[in-house]
Amino acid sequence: MLKKFPYLLVFASSALVVLALLVYSVPQIFDRLDWHLDNLRAQIKYALNPPEDVVFLPEKTASDTGGAATQSLELTPQVTPTLLPTPTPFLQPELTQTPIPSATPPPTELPLPPSVRLEGVRYEDQHGLWNYCAPANLSMALSFWKWKGDRVDVGTYVKPYGKDKNVMPSELADFVVEKTDLNVALRAGGDANLLKRFLAAGYPVLIERGAWLRDTTGVISWMGHYQVITGYDEAEGYFIAQDSFLKPNLEVPMDELVRNWRAFNFTYLVIYPHGKYNEVMDNLGADADVDQNYQNAANKASNEIVTLEGVDKYFAWFNRGENLASLQDYGGAAIAFDEAFAMYPSVPEDQRPWRIMWYRTGPYKAYFGVQRYWDVINLATTTLNNMSEPILEESYYWRARAEWEIGDQEKAIADFKESLKYHPGFGPTLYQAQLLGINP
Repeated sequence: MLKKFPYLLVFASSALVVLALLVYSVPQIFDRLDWHLDNLRAQIKYALNPPEDVVFLPEKTASDTGGAATQSLELTPQVTPTLLPTPTPFLQPELTQTPIPSATPPPTELPLPPSVRLEGVRYEDQHGLWNYCAPANLSMALSFWKWKGDRVDVGTYVKPYGKDKNVMPSELADFVVEKTDLNVALRAGGDANLLKRFLAAGYPVLIERGAWLRDTTGVISWMGHYQVITGYDEAEGYFIAQDSFLKPNLEVPMDELVRNWRAFNFTYLVIYPHGKYNEVMDNLGADADVDQNYQNAANKASNEIVTLEGVDKYFAWFNRGENLASLQDYGGAAIAFDEAFAMYPSVPEDQRPWRIMWYRTGPYKAYFGVQRYWDVINLATTTLNNMSEPILEESYYWRARAEWEIGDQEKAIADFKESLKYHPGFGPTLYQAQLLGINP
């Protein structure tokens, strides 16, 4: 009997391995185990290398090229010539029409009701699927207009790789145009009055904002978060948000919402039927034209820079850079991002938005536009290395473009491939690969 024991042990061990492989091959079990393994990996990495400790400082700043970070902040920024063409990767469909000037007074002067509560949004949470904040919120916003799909229909399109860390607002706008019979206005530089104005006119507003939430490692930290705003109460001082992470009809203090909205350049999406185009443009007012909207948002950021402190001022610098980059004023944008990165170390570690480059690509665009390719490469590398898993198609895309410009074509092609690995069909990467004549 004792002689047979080793053979029995080997047989039993082999059977357990085979059984484990069979169980692990079941999709539901695989997803759950994979989620726990990723959490464990993230906990270990972040414990050994706290991400909030990582600081990126550009090798070459605007001062090296004679720039002045204190240039007229209150003035409308001047657009400088584009140094290198950068394709527009996403659609902005409503721009194909010329906004019709309104003879009515500016929307901000119109009286607003003391409270609004829009009904008709079908609540969806983001739980049970990986990073499903964006799909859940877009699905909710669409449901107001009787769209019949759900978060999975959105997610299959906007994040074909399940572990994608972030979905950009422009990607959500693309979905609306390509997969529904509705239209969308995507703008920056919003404020509380704008939200109230659209709500009073019968339009929910989808916003992107910063939030302090418990992440997958169990730690409360800063991250990006979408919310669908469906109402407000002026007397009580709150907005009503459909929050996919917390609960439906969440009452959010107005000042809290605005402060956290700043982290994302006060970006918002208004979804509407095609027949409502003129009404939406009237409510946008001076922000109906996209270029003018970026000018207005840049000026807003400039004014905030001189009035805010701490992490709020950091976000204001970031917003100025983002808006100038969108206007192709890459020199001015680079100055703003240099200032933001320079003040980041002074932000207390427990307040640092260390995930910001998961969501904001303006620094890449600005530094690339002024040919600071090594800053693009170093920033992308820092961002990817500071993640539990380096899954961020935008960082690979911009690093590849910079690597190509410095002549490292082998690394560039490898990064283009990584970009497509983590987002199959990613438009900017496919466009750039075709432009360069490569097949990543």
